Amino acid sequence: MKKQIVLTIFFGLLCIASYAQQALGSASNIISPEVNNNQTVTFRLLAPNATEVKVSGDWMPAEGWVPGSENMTKGENGIWSYTTSSLPSDLYMYSFFVDGFKTTDPSNVYLIRDVASVTNVFIVGNGKADLYQVNNVPHGTVARRWYDSPGNNKKRRVTVYTPAGYENSKENYPVLYLLHGMGGDEEAWIALGRTSQIMDNLIAQGKAKPMIVVMTNGNVAQEAAPGESSLGLYKPTMQLENTMDGKFEETFPDVIKFIESNYRVKADKANRAIAGLSMGGYHSLHISRYYPNTFDYVGLFSAAIMPSQTTSPVYADFDATLQKQKDNGLKLYWIGMGKTDFLYKSGTEYREKLDKIGFPYTYVESEGGHTWTNWRDYLSEFVPLLF
Repeated sequence: MKKQIVLTIFFGLLCIASYAQQALGSASNIISPEVNNNQTVTFRLLAPNATEVKVSGDWMPAEGWVPGSENMTKGENGIWSYTTSSLPSDLYMYSFFVDGFKTTDPSNVYLIRDVASVTNVFIVGNGKADLYQVNNVPHGTVARRWYDSPGNNKKRRVTVYTPAGYENSKENYPVLYLLHGMGGDEEAWIALGRTSQIMDNLIAQGKAKPMIVVMTNGNVAQEAAPGESSLGLYKPTMQLENTMDGKFEETFPDVIKFIESNYRVKADKANRAIAGLSMGGYHSLHISRYYPNTFDYVGLFSAAIMPSQTTSPVYADFDATLQKQKDNGLKLYWIGMGKTDFLYKSGTEYREKLDKIGFPYTYVESEGGHTWTNWRDYLSEFVPLLF
């Protein structure tokens, strides 16, 4: 009797193991997402016990800040699927919702962090997103460096892109300082913005001059991106001290000093550019105005404009320092804004201020709102105009 019970249990375990192996095999063979020849994209998820599965992506019409979602259809072997309509060339982010629980795609290892959210990504090529691919071209180097910031009384981390050939040449290069938005850090532009891929491809195509790109951390309360500093593995947040209060602008010369002391650069106004998105556009506006003879090229991507209540000297005499910047002259003041951006009105008012004093600028208005889709576009358009 005992032998029979043991055999029954044994065969039961074998059946369970076999089922688990089959399920694991089915899951490992799933292709998701699959970018089809007609630029539609098919998503698949093994969830045999789920009653509802949805896919949510940033190409779907959003409700406020929340992307839309679509129901997936359950098929054989418990695999749910959904195929989009044809998508324009771009880099896209998406997540799954299984019975209301948000999760990533286990069949897709490509993930990007945006503040405290992690989402899967995929690229639809045959268009502008070809710039975001790693193509068979000479590649630059991406380094994470630590620099002394006496103004913040700490060492801080910065991401630096040097173009292909930098290590083996004696040439000096111009520099673009590229700043992130609120909640971002020195990882944002290199990951979400695909900066190194864009730079490699534009330079290889002869559309941009070889240059160094410096991607700072605009949160002076941080040494570095979450998980990359002595503070350990804490949860990222947008609610940080000294955000947009003038401290980052005041101490920005610490970054310039480090770069110009450690890299072969052309250390003059004609070979310095500064640009940023949202909060980074705000920082670019005020840094270039506060140090009005430092940059010949300025890029404001969906920029926040006016400071909140603060006593920082950076924001004093706004009109006078803007006039001084204009009088000093510069080669390019580039402004990009999406038609549905929540900052559209303040951007319009700022351009009216520039018009009033005869400050020359280039304005590009795009579809969409406050999105990485626009910011990658703006970087791709701005860089070829530099130096």
